[in-house]
Amino acid sequence: QLVESGGGLVQPGGSLRLSCAASGFTSYNRGWFRQAPGKEREGVSCINGGDGTTYYADSVKGRFTISVDNANNTVYLQMNNLKPEDSGVYYCATPIYVVPTLCGPADYWGQGTQVTVSS
Repeated sequence: QLVESGGGLVQPGGSLRLSCAASGFTSYNRGWFRQAPGKEREGVSCINGGDGTTYYADSVKGRFTISVDNANNTVYLQMNNLKPEDSGVYYCATPIYVVPTLCGPADYWGQGTQVTVSS
């Protein structure tokens, strides 16, 4: 089970930190995907559970940081300098592979948390 938290409404330029607590998973790849209204779901940032390789979408590089607390089996997404185009439902998931240039499709998904960036 994957349970997200931390979404909300924030002004442009603001920050949010998303959390995803996992139960029943060990040493899995983790990732964050988002879906905006009328758009396809896209991979935002993922991390390889084995070697720590990370992936970031070009649109979030330098602004978002993914991290894992293995002791608590929780993955985080720190989002800084948020923009209106970052708005959407953010899903925690377990991608089947993660390489620096791609976050693979996921086999388990959380329920999603809404992020809205608006003034």
